[in-house]
Amino acid sequence: MATDFFERQDIARRNTGRLVFLFVLAVLAIMVSIDLLLAATMGYLSRDPATGAIDWSVAGDLQLAGIAVVGTLVVVGGGSLFKIAQLRGGGRVVAEELGGRRLSPDTSLPTERQLLNVVEEMAIASGTPAPPVYLLDAEEGINAFAAGFTIDDAVIGVTRGAVERLPREELQGVIAHEFSHILNGDMRLNIRLIGLLNGILIIGMLGYFMLRVTAFSGHRRSSRDGNSMPLMALGAGLMVVGFFGTFFGNLIKAGVSRQREFLADASAVQFTRQPAGLAGALKRIGGFQSGSAVQSPNAPEASHMFFGRATSGLSGLFATHPPLAERIRKLEPSWTGQFAEATPVLAPQPAAAGVAGLAGSEAEAVRRGAAGSVASAVDQIGQPSTAHLQYAATLVKGLPPAIVGAAHEPYGARALVYALLIDRRTEAREIQTAHLSGAADPGVYKETLTLLPLVESLDVRARLPLVDIALPALRALTDAQYRQFRQNVVELVAADQSIDLFEWSLQRILLHDLEAQRFSVPSGRVRHRTWHRLQSHFEVLLSTLAYAGHRDAAAAREAFEQATRHAELPQARFRPDDECGLDAIDAALTVFEDAAPRIKRQVLQAAAACIAADQTVTTAEAELLRAISASLGCPMPPLLSP
Repeated sequence: MATDFFERQDIARRNTGRLVFLFVLAVLAIMVSIDLLLAATMGYLSRDPATGAIDWSVAGDLQLAGIAVVGTLVVVGGGSLFKIAQLRGGGRVVAEELGGRRLSPDTSLPTERQLLNVVEEMAIASGTPAPPVYLLDAEEGINAFAAGFTIDDAVIGVTRGAVERLPREELQGVIAHEFSHILNGDMRLNIRLIGLLNGILIIGMLGYFMLRVTAFSGHRRSSRDGNSMPLMALGAGLMVVGFFGTFFGNLIKAGVSRQREFLADASAVQFTRQPAGLAGALKRIGGFQSGSAVQSPNAPEASHMFFGRATSGLSGLFATHPPLAERIRKLEPSWTGQFAEATPVLAPQPAAAGVAGLAGSEAEAVRRGAAGSVASAVDQIGQPSTAHLQYAATLVKGLPPAIVGAAHEPYGARALVYALLIDRRTEAREIQTAHLSGAADPGVYKETLTLLPLVESLDVRARLPLVDIALPALRALTDAQYRQFRQNVVELVAADQSIDLFEWSLQRILLHDLEAQRFSVPSGRVRHRTWHRLQSHFEVLLSTLAYAGHRDAAAAREAFEQATRHAELPQARFRPDDECGLDAIDAALTVFEDAAPRIKRQVLQAAAACIAADQTVTTAEAELLRAISASLGCPMPPLLSP
């Protein structure tokens, strides 16, 4: 594709800016219209009793104009802010409003298990936390959606029709399409569209309410009282204003959505390298009686989020999706125009085998061209390949069943994380297990000891992907369980009075995701567009990485200087060892989270160059780079050896 992850993030932000600009124009037009309506109403009420002439002099009344301005801002702004606040919980709220049921990570139903496996593989391959999956049980149409403000609070929603009628290859194409929306930064824009259009819609609803109330009260008054007529006219006028505002708002929504659908289709094909899968799903929609229809009463406001057209319309002018035939032909130019029959899939098809296993020691993983993988890692952010997907499928299939089962339910997921953090050195292990025996839930502690031998026998490259798999189950913890879990993680990391790279990476990825998902949705606002006030944080971050990957200060300095030249920041100053450390990285990443995508790209390019400076990359260093990337909201696929 012509654009990379960082450019697509910029494009998404520019689209949001354009949307806000168009919304402001719509509000200004509404203000003028309401001012004219109020002027006509007041002029009619102030008309000359003898001649009946309307007094239009009130049209220039500044007080009346002020009422129109303030009233419009209160109604439209309040309606928009209310809806956006209502959706503040992220994708979960949207999914539940559409009638979605969150799938339990440990479900044993074959169709649901297949769906979760596909989502897990996509998450591992793209370097994102595995999003919760919601099933729309009541929906027979073939459809899906992704919703949320950020990667950390994203959810995937899939209709019952899609799960039951799409074979695995086609379901994988649909899920890849939705992951593309997550990676392309479309979700925040989609939720803001819902909020902004809701504010305009309220104008029309207010007019309808006024018309009904006035008409009802008018019947109860004496027929000699004609004052209800202008109020009824005002209500009707507000309905018309609201109608036209919603009309143009839907035009904007349709225009933005159609373009993003083409981009998501192209990204999904790049991901899976199987256009037949995505095209096959679209053909089944065309050949299915229910198509991609969604019956939920809340579907119209979220229609632009779906994989296929969720609601019917009077005109293609308002269609949030391109025509099916056009999308299919872009994927399959030789298509004859014949749609496929959407018969139920009787049994889930097994996943295709990966191209390579995960056998091998950590030393082998270090030496097989890993430096070259790190050098290209930043270019692969948000752009996973077929190789990454095959790697993920192989990894998941190669995990012991007991590990997989544990990762899919809250008790086992906690035990799995504890087992990953338990040290192999006897003294530190005794401190950690003694702490868990008193602080952890007894059942979780017992499960930790059971899983420990299995975890220690795993390939080291499976450690962080296991955390990705376990995250949906960990998100289901109660507040009390989460507080206990968080404290235990902190205690296990600090048990030996030192934090190694893997411990820091796991803790950073795990708590960064869970804290964002549980307590607050990041604003997404860019606070730093230039390097002003960021230079010192960059120096500390890069100096710490240099010390972590090299044995002496001279080698660390050389790595630092190579990295700063690579990132085109040669003026950066190498910091002394006492100013560096993992705590310093934490502080720096907190600042860089609010930086512009262009700056994040430079930071990650410099970090990758620093790690690869000595042409040797350990698994722990690769995990560290992944943790830094995830902290900046830039999902990095696994580093694959050539």
